[in-house]
Amino acid sequence: MSIRVLVVDDQMMVREGFSVLLNAMPDIEVVGEAVNGREAIAQVAALRPDVVLMDIRMPEMNGIDATREIVAADGDAKVLVLTTFDLDEYVYQALRAGASGFLLKDASARQLADGVRVVAAGEALLAPTVTRRLITEFAKRVESPRAAALAQVGDLTERETEVLVLIAQGLSNAEIAAHLVVAESTIKTHVSRVLVKLGLRDRTQAAVFAYEARLVTPR
Repeated sequence: MSIRVLVVDDQMMVREGFSVLLNAMPDIEVVGEAVNGREAIAQVAALRPDVVLMDIRMPEMNGIDATREIVAADGDAKVLVLTTFDLDEYVYQALRAGASGFLLKDASARQLADGVRVVAAGEALLAPTVTRRLITEFAKRVESPRAAALAQVGDLTERETEVLVLIAQGLSNAEIAAHLVVAESTIKTHVSRVLVKLGLRDRTQAAVFAYEARLVTPR
């Protein structure tokens, strides 16, 4: 079945451009468009897309607030944020709000389609170096580790904490398994437990958490 996508952007040319690119893919279908965050929330409820391509700066309701509401209403909702500037504090806030990753608006058709596929498959779009750089940059601005974060870290086992650090460094399950010399299925179990214990929805939020708790030191 095709991956169903909702495109959210206040600029008509951007919406149409992304729609054309994605509809050209045999496994992706754009099922709707929205011009602001408020309309996006309504469209998500009506259309139940697999992935929401979400602009950040929009009138009436921005992409951060819309992402927060969409994720709160449906824990399985997958939002891929669009931005024109990679080191964008608004993108960082969107990742904290529950977005699964982000793409630059000048991404190629292949990058756009691959990003949609990755997020639709339930993975966080964390692999690109720029995403880790974004998290690192804005985590520096957290003056001290959040007390709540530190308390939650205490609930993790030593191995779970180790896995969390490696997630924040951008390693995949297979890479973590190789690094720790264990089965990949074991790592999947550890990742699931980390997310449940910390109340996080995916690897992107786990990475943000690790930096803000100072388990990984921003450079």
